[in-house]
Amino acid sequence: MKPTRLLLTWLSVLLGLSILLGATAALQLKVPDTLHSVAWGLLLALLLLALLDALRLRHRPTPRLQRQMPGSLALGRWGDVRLSLEHAFAQTLTVQVFDHVPDGLSVDNLPQTIELRPGERSELGYRLRPLRRGHFPFDRCEIHIPSPLGLWSARRFIETQDVTRVYPDFARLYGAQLLGVDNWLSQLGVRQRQRRGLGLEFHQLREFREGDSLRQIDWKATARQRTPIAREYQDERDQQIVFMLDCGRCMRSQDDELSHFDHALNACLLLSYVALRQGDAVGICTFAGDQPRYLAPVKGSGQLNLLLNAVYDLDTTRRSADYLAAANQVLARQKRRALVIIVTNLRDEDDEALLAAVKRIGRQHRVLVASLREEVLDQLRQSPVQTLPEALAYSGTVDYLTRRDELHDRLGAHGLSVLDTLPSEMGAALVTRYLGWKKAGVF
Repeated sequence: MKPTRLLLTWLSVLLGLSILLGATAALQLKVPDTLHSVAWGLLLALLLLALLDALRLRHRPTPRLQRQMPGSLALGRWGDVRLSLEHAFAQTLTVQVFDHVPDGLSVDNLPQTIELRPGERSELGYRLRPLRRGHFPFDRCEIHIPSPLGLWSARRFIETQDVTRVYPDFARLYGAQLLGVDNWLSQLGVRQRQRRGLGLEFHQLREFREGDSLRQIDWKATARQRTPIAREYQDERDQQIVFMLDCGRCMRSQDDELSHFDHALNACLLLSYVALRQGDAVGICTFAGDQPRYLAPVKGSGQLNLLLNAVYDLDTTRRSADYLAAANQVLARQKRRALVIIVTNLRDEDDEALLAAVKRIGRQHRVLVASLREEVLDQLRQSPVQTLPEALAYSGTVDYLTRRDELHDRLGAHGLSVLDTLPSEMGAALVTRYLGWKKAGVF
């Protein structure tokens, strides 16, 4: 309980009057005795009213409150929360409401003042914007209730338990269902290559058409039907993709609101969505994190929800990536041939360890190393150089990128595929590479 501005104002007025009367007495100026009596009477009355008002406030019941909020939020996107209140008072009451929002969520339009009418339910709303992924519990709300005379304000806490989960920004994945997949992928910058030759999986028999290759003719069916019958093929389905996601210290870089790790998660989910629609199975394996996680490759639209629930609360650590241990983990669990995509941020010190791990995986699986490149490095390389600090920064950047390119070249010399891209462009680049390989039948 604390005094309101009204009570403090009255106390200030009476204090000023007391100081004025004391000054006149010190200067031996004549002041009517009734004025002293009035001042002391006002002070006594104010204290008595304040005491009674405080007692009445203590007996006021706390309003009832319910919170309505989404069970899941998308990282970086605003979400709405509704608070409904009602009270058992006989008169209208104006209260101030503040919800205790966990760290990691920015809030807009709080605190709020709302008028509660007798026998009616009042509602207010505010917005949340997640700044990081994870699990966020809401424990209580705070309400400031005024006293009947407005001299005091009591702070009451209402325990109301709610939980929300913040997932990667997957809204665009589900929004794609409203568009044609090809059109949607082209908007993201995905380039689909033309098929070279025929698909790998038989689809159906049909009549021979103009433009079909003679190799497509099924001669047995043609003899039975006495008309040319062609075989129709499609891209091979039921293939498997396994993401090896680095959760170590090299993924902690951040160029914009999202960290490199968040960009990597979004890219993995984007490719997962596309691959699942193509009929392939998708799984994930994390390494260099607090607790390694593994989700076996499975087909079907429900797998995307499992992936989201498996990675939504992942975070980076300060550990170095142990590529060889991660490779052993994947090989022990993934027996069937698959496309293994290692999502990391390559550094020149990763040369020997990464090469040994990738070559070991490559004996059984098709491997793609997707490496994130810091956007600030490109900006420094393209910036004009006019001062000594700028020249030193430029030289350091060029040297770092040169050693990075040499690492990529060494990996390529061993027949390994490397995808070097900016974090914001990784999703489209991964889908482009996947579709190109799928049409070419290289995995």
